[in-house]
Amino acid sequence: MTSEARRKVNLRSDQDGPDSRYLDARLDDEGNLHIDGQDLGPGTAMVSDDGEYEYFKMVEAAHVPALLAVLGAEPGADILDELEAHWTGRASYDLERRLSESAISVELSTWGG
Repeated sequence: MTSEARRKVNLRSDQDGPDSRYLDARLDDEGNLHIDGQDLGPGTAMVSDDGEYEYFKMVEAAHVPALLAVLGAEPGADILDELEAHWTGRASYDLERRLSESAISVELSTWGG
């Protein structure tokens, strides 16, 4: 594994009463972008019986340039640098909205207890 593949950017670590929301981004060895989230607490009741919901989004390396464009980044920018600089905290919710509203193909898998 390359050092870049091991790099992880924390996009969100929110606490709202009994609910917690986490979101991280990383690249794998093929350059695919993984955006992994975990929500904990009673706010997950609609999708989880045990208070935990996880989701995993993957943008293939070939689509990362299109994501950079959607985010208003310079062509060829490092996606993890861009996410870390502009899309953490409250902005991470806008990142997810922009990604879901775009035409970019995203593989999604979920887990809920």
